[in-house]
Amino acid sequence: MSKNIRLIALDMDGTLFNTQSEITKENQQAIRAASDRGITVVISTGRPYVGLPKEQLFSLGVEYAITTNGAALYRLMDDALLYSDYMSPQQVCPMIEELQKKDIHMDAFIDGGCYCVASCRDKIDLLSMPLSIREYIKNTRVFVPDLAAYIRERQLFVQKMTLNFYRQPDGSFLLRDDVIQFLSAHSTVSFVCGGYHNIEFTKYGVTKGTGLENLCKQLQIPLSETMACGDTENDIPILNTAAVAVAMGNATPEVKQIADFVTLTNDESGVAQAINHFLCQE
Repeated sequence: MSKNIRLIALDMDGTLFNTQSEITKENQQAIRAASDRGITVVISTGRPYVGLPKEQLFSLGVEYAITTNGAALYRLMDDALLYSDYMSPQQVCPMIEELQKKDIHMDAFIDGGCYCVASCRDKIDLLSMPLSIREYIKNTRVFVPDLAAYIRERQLFVQKMTLNFYRQPDGSFLLRDDVIQFLSAHSTVSFVCGGYHNIEFTKYGVTKGTGLENLCKQLQIPLSETMACGDTENDIPILNTAAVAVAMGNATPEVKQIADFVTLTNDESGVAQAINHFLCQE
């Protein structure tokens, strides 16, 4: 790795994780080697804090996590929230009320946890995503009857909303285009696809890129000394922000187009190849 790179930001699903939601032995070894050389390795994910394999990451030397597409930064050692930029109940609840009328799967990421509309519970296996992701959803969600009412009554601040869609026989995704049109009419939010044809939205301007900027300020690491790895649309802002952008072999064409380096796929330990590729340049 170039001696100027002091921080590596790794997306999780589709990047650090293989298709079984595991961190391969090769990826573990590469992360530990980078950490041992004084490089700060951080997570950059759309997941909430509860969705991180915290103990495993910490054992590899990972100390920080950019979560919920940049809306919240955490320190793994003591679960400390270092920075947050939420959507207020007044902003997000009217949107959730409208979205709850549609036949979609909807999650709200709040204070590091995740809440889901109870009516979605029995339809999780209908989502077009790997079994490991569906099991992760089942095991990390708190199911409530009315998501908007739950948030409004408790005056909760929402880090991110994730919307997943049911695949139709013709290959399209039910109501996805309608939801994109709905969100496009709300200038107070930013929305992207985070994988598996979902839609994720945060407070306007909040991205993984702003998450990296905020973390680097706290750690006093220049952005010119950072590298990021990712595979989908929600990774584009952090890839554009970091000095070195790495696309996974399984990344979307748009991600590969902006990358400085295209590594192997997530099932081929592409993160390890990328880290080792730059380590050898040091």
